[in-house]
Amino acid sequence: MSKEQRARIDAMLRQPRPEGPRSVEELRDGFKALMAGMIVPDTIRVTRTTLGHRPALYIEPDNGSRAGTILYFHGGGFVFGSPETALSLTGHLVARTGLGAYSPDYRLAPEHPFPAAIEDALSAYRALLDSGLDPSAIVFAGDSAGGGLTVTTCLAARDAGLPLPAAIVAFSPGLDATRTGESMDTKEGIDPIFTRKAVEHTGAMYLAGADPRQPLLSPAVLADLTGFPPMLIQVGSNEILLDDSTRLAARARAAGVDVILDITADVPHVFQSFAGVLDEADEALDRAALFLTQRIHAGRAAHTAAK
Repeated sequence: MSKEQRARIDAMLRQPRPEGPRSVEELRDGFKALMAGMIVPDTIRVTRTTLGHRPALYIEPDNGSRAGTILYFHGGGFVFGSPETALSLTGHLVARTGLGAYSPDYRLAPEHPFPAAIEDALSAYRALLDSGLDPSAIVFAGDSAGGGLTVTTCLAARDAGLPLPAAIVAFSPGLDATRTGESMDTKEGIDPIFTRKAVEHTGAMYLAGADPRQPLLSPAVLADLTGFPPMLIQVGSNEILLDDSTRLAARARAAGVDVILDITADVPHVFQSFAGVLDEADEALDRAALFLTQRIHAGRAAHTAAK
């Protein structure tokens, strides 16, 4: 671990920003510029495709992929971000696991508020199942808002009577639209990226007046996780969204779900994006990749044994 690396990234993220709420266009442009500076492995191939009637990227190792598929949901508060901005994350997971990954370009608020993103994510999963893929060979992964989608898409799939994927990996997931976690206040100022005001600004665009007190918006405090696949939740200790992860993990354990809560000290929101410049990011991605490959193998083995 490197205190110097963490301090350098923290300082970079605290660079002065314009005062007051930013427009949707400014948010999207700023995030795109930030993520363009992240390192993407040069051992992957990226192909534009469609999945569930939405544009998507398919990312695979340039020497061919092994059996199994990652369905990756990008972050961005449901307002900004794209499969392209998440390539540092999908690319590193693909490079480490040898699995191919689909990253759908789900609809964004405010043009398309709740539940559009969940509908598109579920449609992408359904498309993979309809293509003949076995759910035991599919895993969900995502960051921030996309980390939340790994959970809410599972809820929607279960409600629709679909089989659930083999595993979930969520990086710094957003899981509570009620914003009632203690870390929303205790980590204010410690978090170099978010403030309560900022997340409530983008959150209101996604909610568009919907009551946040429902499982598809606040699974950390309201969801029944019975029957969920094994989960790995990775989060940084400096995040105002820390308690989204800790409370979801507690709900998962109470529901009898295998869950690993992986908290890394003194790192920011979705610190895994800094792979190649932050040791903790590379180590966390190594753990996530091991978890995913183990669960796909275990899921496929169990499915084979049941035949």
